[in-house]
Amino acid sequence: MFADPVRTLADVDRITAIDPGSIDMTAITDAVRIVTAELGDTPLIGFAGAPFTLAAYLVEGGPSKEHLRARAMMHTDPAAWNRLAGWLSRVSRRFLETQRDAGAATVQLFDSWAGSLKPADYRTFIAPHSKAAATNMGVPVIHFGVGTGPFLDDMRLDGTASAVGVDWRQPLDEAARILGPDVTVQGNIDPALLSARGRCSKRTSSTFLSAGAPLGRTS
Repeated sequence: MFADPVRTLADVDRITAIDPGSIDMTAITDAVRIVTAELGDTPLIGFAGAPFTLAAYLVEGGPSKEHLRARAMMHTDPAAWNRLAGWLSRVSRRFLETQRDAGAATVQLFDSWAGSLKPADYRTFIAPHSKAAATNMGVPVIHFGVGTGPFLDDMRLDGTASAVGVDWRQPLDEAARILGPDVTVQGNIDPALLSARGRCSKRTSSTFLSAGAPLGRTS
């Protein structure tokens, strides 16, 4: 929850006055180094929230189902929106770079709320900022969003993403056909079934593997 949501140009001016480069990342660096040392040869995935998801929390002031204020801001004050989202892309990038430099083998940009957007709005107001957060990272980039089936191909970010994650609502083989042969597909077991036991668990895993096996791209 945010006591002072970011909803006006003055609010945007206030928060974007903070230089992302000034954020103390010592705790992040130390944590990643500790984990990578313990993992040994097992790769660690670094993680950061994507600009839209971060902006949605800032504008709404907390959790929201529809993100109405954030979506409205894109259209009523696009200059303020783009300034905020551009600043957040720098924040996201700072977190990704810090984890990469500390030893993460790959990084993931996670857009929890992108599915609330229509494709045209995603392409106009979101994709450029997400791409800026992840481009030229120097390690593989995974881009994941919940409910992004209607604009899944855009999640490739013009080739910036080495892999695209899909949620349980989109068949893995369908996602692979949309994304093409040059992108790894990450997915997509229903989280509600991860704790299932016995036949249900085995059936779920078998279905997942069968969907990816013909394409040679199950992760």
